[in-house]
Amino acid sequence: MAFSVSGGTVFTILLISRLLENSLLNAEVKEGEILPPTIQRLMKGYNKYLRPFFDNGPVTVGMSLDIASIDTISEINMDYTATIFLRQRWTDERLVFEGNKSLSLDGRLVELLWVPDTFIVDSKKSFLHDITVENRLIRIFPNGTVLYALRITTTVACNMDLTKYPMDKQTCTLQLESWGYNINDVMFYWTRGNESVSGLDTLQLAQYTVEDHYTSVSEAVYETGNYPKLVFHFELKRSILYFILETYVPSSLLVVLSWVSFWISLSSVPARICIGVTTVLTMTTLMMGARTSLPNANCFIKAIDVYLGICFSFIFGALIEYAVAHFCTLTHADAHMLMYGHHMHDFDDEMNGIVTTISTHASRAKRRKEPAATPAPAPASLELTVSPSSPSGSEPKPEASPPERTNWCITVLAIVRKVLRFISCCHIENPHHIDNYSRVTFPLSFVIVNLLYWTYYLYF
Repeated sequence: MAFSVSGGTVFTILLISRLLENSLLNAEVKEGEILPPTIQRLMKGYNKYLRPFFDNGPVTVGMSLDIASIDTISEINMDYTATIFLRQRWTDERLVFEGNKSLSLDGRLVELLWVPDTFIVDSKKSFLHDITVENRLIRIFPNGTVLYALRITTTVACNMDLTKYPMDKQTCTLQLESWGYNINDVMFYWTRGNESVSGLDTLQLAQYTVEDHYTSVSEAVYETGNYPKLVFHFELKRSILYFILETYVPSSLLVVLSWVSFWISLSSVPARICIGVTTVLTMTTLMMGARTSLPNANCFIKAIDVYLGICFSFIFGALIEYAVAHFCTLTHADAHMLMYGHHMHDFDDEMNGIVTTISTHASRAKRRKEPAATPAPAPASLELTVSPSSPSGSEPKPEASPPERTNWCITVLAIVRKVLRFISCCHIENPHHIDNYSRVTFPLSFVIVNLLYWTYYLYF
């Protein structure tokens, strides 16, 4: 019972397809477009809804590509747009005819034939060119081989690794699969291997150069089965000259411009601050401009971001260098004043000692010249001299608080002296030497960092 039902279903399908074919042919005849006798003989009994070799294994479809152009490659959308000529070849035993010449048919007659259901896997948007007519080609050979060519413009996704941008290399693919026929019905193959794809050698791209390309054959595994799959790989290398002129050279020149402040006097505060702030703001604008051509949500730390960060660090370091040098200048001036005060204090002490010594010698000489009857005032002077050192009950005693304050002040001064002694280890005798050191260390460090940067991103 089941066999009879299935057989009846197949018969119904064949009957409906035959009626559709007859109606199509009648429509062609009604419009005044009579098919040639050869095509009429081929179409007689032909069913386009059944693939070739329906009961005798899979039909093999050979493919080749001609890349007409690659219009745009977008890092923001991570895709590329290309115009290709897709050529497919297969053999249909129902289209064998006598003769030694092929038949080139109008592309609109493709509606009468069975064609593979090939589609581009990662295509976001595609269309078939139809000016002035649909760009299709149908050619039938005497042995039943069918050549079917299309001109397609498609936008295909391409996952890009932008870690080394703009010194990166991207490998994009163009994948062709069968939509409804699995590997038991259709098999795909490249007609000439890697040479099945042409046009890349003469292709001119604005920002890239095609370094390598190759083809591969695989299978796409889905829940509904395994499907034939052809993959075309091509490697693109970005041209860095544009970015060198647009980003790398201006950022490097800004770093060099920030070094001009090292040759300006420390006393010229407005000039040095103006150079430092201007270079920092200009570098910030340059960094923001470099990010506008990339995705906002892109989480890659790119090579260009690293270089701009290095340049910004050097420019900011030059501004900090002036702040340190200026601070050391003020500290150095205070130290000179403090040293001058110490010298004046020592000079005063020395002068007081000299005066005291002279007065002592004078008093001794005077005492020798006076007669011996005048020693009476000596005890009085002695009392005056000794009495201050020996406290009596009638004299007022000093308060207790001043010694405590004095001790506290001495402790604080001792701590400050230790801190100053620690800082004096890094003390620069002449603050102007900071600019002299910076004139050498900043350029030398920048050259070394550039060597490391370019070596890593170009060769690793």
